Amino acid sequence: MFLKIHRSREAADVVAVCDRELINTTICNETMKVIIHDSFYGKTPVTENEVREALKNAGNINLIGERTICLAIEMGLLTRADCIMIGSIPHAQIYNL
Repeated sequence: MFLKIHRSREAADVVAVCDRELINTTICNETMKVIIHDSFYGKTPVTENEVREALKNAGNINLIGERTICLAIEMGLLTRADCIMIGSIPHAQIYNL
């Protein structure tokens, strides 16, 4: 997986996580196109434990990919129904308001 934490002084940080094979690809469905770029999701692969630690303390979360979503579900952060499908790829965003 790839992970990047976007730090913000004005709002909660955003933790972005994607499956390794999705980095620098484009996915789409009938209504949207998403570019999964390393500038947003990070350039360095991380372990599942590193992702778990980052998600435990996250204010806002952006997740894309089957393994990434399954990990968040295991952690109790969301359910499959909370995800949208972009083609065959699940995606979810979690906001802490």
